[in-house]
Amino acid sequence: METFAKPFTRQEPIPEEAIAAAVNVLRSGALHRYGASPSRVSALEEVFAAQTGAAHALAVASGGYAMGCALRALGVGPGDPVLTNGWTLAPVPGAIAAVGARPVLVEVTEDLVIDLDDLAAKADRAKVLMLSHMRGHIADMPALMAICDAHGIAVIEDCAHTMGAAWEGRPSGRWGAIGCFSCQTYKHVNSGEGGLIVTDDADLAAKMILLSGSYMLYPRNGTAPPDEVFARHKGMMPNVSGRMDELRAAILLPQLRDLATQAERWNDRYRALEAGFRDAPGLSVIPRPQAEAYVGSSIQLLADDPARLPAFVEACGARGVEWKWFGAKQAAGFTSAHRHWEYVEAQALPRTDAVLARLIDLRVPLTFDLADCAMIARITGEEAARHLV
Repeated sequence: METFAKPFTRQEPIPEEAIAAAVNVLRSGALHRYGASPSRVSALEEVFAAQTGAAHALAVASGGYAMGCALRALGVGPGDPVLTNGWTLAPVPGAIAAVGARPVLVEVTEDLVIDLDDLAAKADRAKVLMLSHMRGHIADMPALMAICDAHGIAVIEDCAHTMGAAWEGRPSGRWGAIGCFSCQTYKHVNSGEGGLIVTDDADLAAKMILLSGSYMLYPRNGTAPPDEVFARHKGMMPNVSGRMDELRAAILLPQLRDLATQAERWNDRYRALEAGFRDAPGLSVIPRPQAEAYVGSSIQLLADDPARLPAFVEACGARGVEWKWFGAKQAAGFTSAHRHWEYVEAQALPRTDAVLARLIDLRVPLTFDLADCAMIARITGEEAARHLV
């Protein structure tokens, strides 16, 4: 019986160009976010703004910091309701709770995106939507923005899983008021931890730059708005130091230039797995809309019978294939459900719960090749035949 031996958490090495750049930063001693001239942080902001087509970009300490910064810039504070997906990673409602606001959870569909009917039904409950493109699945963005625009809802996009993705050719993060990205090890670029923010709104950009600890050095930001914009907000925004340091920016610059190539490599593996899983009994692949350009760094399946999933997941794990189940009673690693977020008021999400009970999830690291994907598909199919039918 085949057993898969490669770890699902092993990432590719940092590119040699990035390593050399990091060594140069270390030798200079100028690691502070405003400590180098020329600045790699500012260069990173310029590159990412150009890459996404945004007027302004800000490099920050983490994706979680990016979301908190965006919420504060939009004026969200204690007690304010904020809409967000009922299925997402814990740091998304965590960012809302961390500013004292109240997450209002919206149902998700079997396509693993926010339920637009439920969003419309709850649209009068909040003025901000923290939209999570969870596991890289993008909703119908023109339809979503029509709902939000009609109700005066500002949209923050959580793009932790969609850096390099798009809907109808428009990059993820460029539909709402603010887009937030993660550069954590298991995302599409790797600086260990880190984040990026984009916006076209000069006032929001100025607020977020001030929030990130500019100490009146804000003109050094790579895409800073004019000084008169900062004049409207200086002294009003608290310093919540969090702009990215020079070391992480040095590591990220070469990776951003290779993002399109890396995205295609991920999609080669995703498509191979997707094809292999199509015939697995008791399991269904998630359809990808034609309008969506995705980056397949993970893959999800839905089971016909959730009661059979624990035995299936355990059997696959014994053979080295690490499926994660969102229906488990306890949160495990990077897999959790809304019932596990005790900092969020319990809310009834029957449609979401029905989806999560059937939902399994698998990392697709670039350290796997197509032969690895074929073996994973074979093992999954064999164990599905044993446990899911």
